[in-house]
Amino acid sequence: MKKEISVILINYNGKKYNDACISSILGSTIAKRIQIVVVDNASTDDSLSALRGRWGGHEQIHLIELNDNYGFSKANNEGIRWSMEQGIDYYLLLNNDTEIEPDTIEQMMRCGQKTKNIVVPKVLYADRKNVIWCAGGTFTPVLWKTIQSGLDQTDSGQFDVSGECLFANGCALLLSREIVERTGFLDERFFLYYEDVEYSMRAAQNSIGIYYCAEAVVYHKVNGSTGGNERPANAYYITRNWLLCNSLCMWHGEAISGKLRFLLFIAYFACNRLAWLLIWFIQGKRGMCTALLQGVRDFNRKKWGQY
Repeated sequence: MKKEISVILINYNGKKYNDACISSILGSTIAKRIQIVVVDNASTDDSLSALRGRWGGHEQIHLIELNDNYGFSKANNEGIRWSMEQGIDYYLLLNNDTEIEPDTIEQMMRCGQKTKNIVVPKVLYADRKNVIWCAGGTFTPVLWKTIQSGLDQTDSGQFDVSGECLFANGCALLLSREIVERTGFLDERFFLYYEDVEYSMRAAQNSIGIYYCAEAVVYHKVNGSTGGNERPANAYYITRNWLLCNSLCMWHGEAISGKLRFLLFIAYFACNRLAWLLIWFIQGKRGMCTALLQGVRDFNRKKWGQY
């Protein structure tokens, strides 16, 4: 049977997550229509050998082995390009620290084919399956700061209605060939963090909407794939890429000019980063302080890629 959708998983030292994620995908109601593409970012644990041993002979699983850790954007782009070459027209970018309901992919495909938009699911915490992590998303009106709808709210049906939203979280998002051809691939300068924010804004600039599919449910082991935010590398990426994203999207929005909006962002950014510098300095986390300052420096130097 011809595959209609690729589920693209990025692996970097994710041995403890991969099997559960892949098994949940293969348990989908439309499993026979699915191609799984695992892109390994030069893992340094034995997750790659574990993937080969468990799934290497599976006809629905294709493993792409990169020779270095190129980050989230490039790895996903490699998976999308390979899928396009196989004649596959839909691409679900899915964190490998997730598990899905059997009908999740079917529901997202239904929404994607109907709306022609980017599609995002309802994402719940894996260890608290009655608590929402992300039910679509939006932006604040002036600074265009991302807001994950429903974050940390008990799921009592308040986000059970599907509809348009503004932000597609990279944890789980469905693209079509048409969307990629119109909007382009993920921006590989980001490496990690904010690539989904920039892509959401770029899609809007190309008249492509984002649709929240409430019927599709994903369970996320939050920060499993990135190791959490209390790492110098993450402080670096958040600082540098926050600046990069806003510099690229400064003209987004109608209520206020792009230049003024960017100046307001810079003021907010400076206060936020100075506050964290002070907190980390008091806590004795000098590595976090150094990484933050390096993030600002590398943005000014236009130095992208890995920390």
